[in-house]
Amino acid sequence: MKTYLEKLINRNDLTLDEMKNATEYCLSAAATDAEIASLLTALQGKGETGEEVAGIVEVIRSRSTFQTKPFPDAIDNCGTGGDKSYSFNISTTSAFVLAGAGITVAKHGNRSITSKSGSADVLEELGVSLSLTKGHVEELLYENKIAFLFAPNVHEALKPFTKVRKDLGIRTIFNVIGPLTNPIELDTQLLGVYSKDLLPMLAESLKTLGRRRAVVVTGAGNVDEATLSGENHLIVLNEGELTELTITPEEVGLPRYSKEDIMGGDAKRNAEILLNVLNGKKGAYYDTVLLNAGLGIFTNGKAQTIQSGIELARESIESGAALEKLQQLITFSQKIPSEVY
Repeated sequence: MKTYLEKLINRNDLTLDEMKNATEYCLSAAATDAEIASLLTALQGKGETGEEVAGIVEVIRSRSTFQTKPFPDAIDNCGTGGDKSYSFNISTTSAFVLAGAGITVAKHGNRSITSKSGSADVLEELGVSLSLTKGHVEELLYENKIAFLFAPNVHEALKPFTKVRKDLGIRTIFNVIGPLTNPIELDTQLLGVYSKDLLPMLAESLKTLGRRRAVVVTGAGNVDEATLSGENHLIVLNEGELTELTITPEEVGLPRYSKEDIMGGDAKRNAEILLNVLNGKKGAYYDTVLLNAGLGIFTNGKAQTIQSGIELARESIESGAALEKLQQLITFSQKIPSEVY
C-alpha cells in the first residue's frame, strides 16, 4: 500500500491492476482506517482516472453475492446523485418506461443522500420491497424485465470503506462509482453525473469495464440527468468508440422547462409524481421522463436516434406497459414474505 500511496502523492496514476490490489487490501483485515483514508484522499487530490475507477469497481462487484450470469440486453440508468437539484426521481420513473419498452432494467440505487427522496425511498413508498434476494432479482429480470437492487444489500462487503467515508465527510471516488458497481452483468448503461468535467473519465471507465454501449450525460445546470432547461452534454460509447454530443430540447422535439419545474419533494410526493407520469399526465415531469427514457432506449440500441427513442418511450407510457411493470413489481413484493427461496 505504501508504494501505491507514494505514487498517488507524487501525482502518478495507478494502473488497473494496482488499483485492484489496493482495493483488495483495503477490504482485508490487515488494512487500517488510516490507510483506507489515505488512499481515498490521495486519489481525490490527484484526480481519479478511468482505469482507477474501473479497478475499484471490479473488486467491489466481485465481492457482491448478487453477481449473475449476463442478461443480454440489460441496462441500468442510475445516476451518481450529488447535484443537489432536488428534482423528482427521474431515472427511477424512466426505468419503468424502459422496461415497458421491452428492455431488461437492473435498477441499482440507494436511499436519499443529497436529495429528499432517493430511488429506494420512492419505491418503498410505492410498495416495492427493498429486501429482494438474488433469486428474486433473477426471476424479476426474466419475467418482469425490471428489478431493483438496493445498494446496501448487494454490497455488504464495503463496511471498511463506509466507516472511513463517514469519518472523512468529503467527496471521494465513491461519490461517482455507485452506478458502476451494479453486480448484474450489464450490456449497456446510461449514467448521469453532476459535472461535465467527469464525463471523459467515466466514459473511459465504462469502456474499460466492457460495456458494449453506454451514454454518460450531464444535464443543463449540472444535473445528473438529461434536462429540458438547456444544453445537455453527452459522451456516447459504442463498440469501443467514444463520441461527444450536445443536445437541446428543440433538437429532440420537446419544450423547455426550468429546473424549478421538475422539483420533487419527499418520498410520498415523488411517488405521486411517478404515478402521474406513468398514467400519462402531461407536463414538465412527463416530458423530462420522455427525454431520459428515450435516451436510455437509444443507449440500449433499441432506437437508432434519441428522437426515435423518445417516441418509443411515449408509446411505453401511453400503452400502459410502463405502469404495468410497476404494478407487477409491487405485486411480486407483496408475495415475498409468504414465499420460501
